[in-house]
Amino acid sequence: MALITRLWALLCVGLLCDLCFCRELYRGSEVVGGGRVGLHLNQGVLGGRGSPMILPLVLTPANLSWQFIRDEHRRKVQATDLHQISNAHMKLYDDLLLNGYYTTRLFIGTPPQEFALIVDSGSTVTYDPKFQTSQSSTYEPVKCNIDCTCDKDNAQCTYERQYAEMSSSSGVLGKDIVSFGNESSLKPQHLVFGCENSETGDLYSQRADGIMGLGRGQLSIMDQLVEEGVISDSFSLCYGGMEVGGGAMVLGGISPPPGMVFSPSDPGRSPYYNIELREMHVAGKKLQLNPSIFNGKHGTVLDSGTTYAYLPEAAFVAFRDAIFKSPQSLKRIPGPDPSYHDICFAGAGSDFSRLSETFPTVDMVFSNGQKLSLSPENYLFRAKLT
Repeated sequence: MALITRLWALLCVGLLCDLCFCRELYRGSEVVGGGRVGLHLNQGVLGGRGSPMILPLVLTPANLSWQFIRDEHRRKVQATDLHQISNAHMKLYDDLLLNGYYTTRLFIGTPPQEFALIVDSGSTVTYDPKFQTSQSSTYEPVKCNIDCTCDKDNAQCTYERQYAEMSSSSGVLGKDIVSFGNESSLKPQHLVFGCENSETGDLYSQRADGIMGLGRGQLSIMDQLVEEGVISDSFSLCYGGMEVGGGAMVLGGISPPPGMVFSPSDPGRSPYYNIELREMHVAGKKLQLNPSIFNGKHGTVLDSGTTYAYLPEAAFVAFRDAIFKSPQSLKRIPGPDPSYHDICFAGAGSDFSRLSETFPTVDMVFSNGQKLSLSPENYLFRAKLT
């Protein structure tokens, strides 16, 4: 066995973690007019097994086809009304090492057609190329209007999305009944989604049926549900991690668990869920970095659809060098994939609970002074080498 931290990436392994995306004015937050994102780590168990989590931090370019639409009145969900609003409780499937993503199940149409969709907080449109419009008695095309791009016949609204890895999806927009599974207290809703006609790149070869867009934008599943007033303006993700897989997702408000760490998030700055990362500490020592390195055009972004966590080069080099100072007794070895400059160590053993005897704790400090501490299980992953 070898322990690896991948170039550009901080990979979290070994602990249960909740991401709570609070998109509305979170009552009690010091951030007025914005929102905040909560991060929580604890020694939890999901499904009877230890549950690791991936914390994806990525500085990503803007999606040029993504229009950021912000409508204030639909975000005025009072905290006192949260108990009156249903939540959608949904299972997560798959894992990062085997699949590169997490999926959930949506049921669309009458009768319902079931689809495995990638949970993506970095995009807005939910789409599926396998949905059969002719087999649903409740399907309606979204007719052309001033707020959309029309097809060549000027009859139906279209969508087109391009992603960071250069894949793309395009098609027409339709509306139908969407159900969230048997574990959800949220009743089926009429929602707009994409009926895909064309896709390229990795999207074409992946096993998942399509994408569930949870980002900020008019076509987002989240924005549509909030617009209808059926959920509060937040959602939560709990990942099972790379050696466990699966997890859980809640669309709607939850009570933050004890120890939740919050970071301000500015929806006016970016269509992505940004957080205000300012410092990184390794073994209690602050990395000598200008805080602005984490504060590019979009800030530091949480994206559930990004496989690894990415750091600016200078930040990664400083982090890597600080980590190198600790496991001096371990042997450096090549990684499992020659395509990547993985940083690998042999001889640490297979007991994750003892990694802290060799590797340091890493702290992520946000602009409000709150700190998220990552044990070695949260930035290393285990790989089998031949």
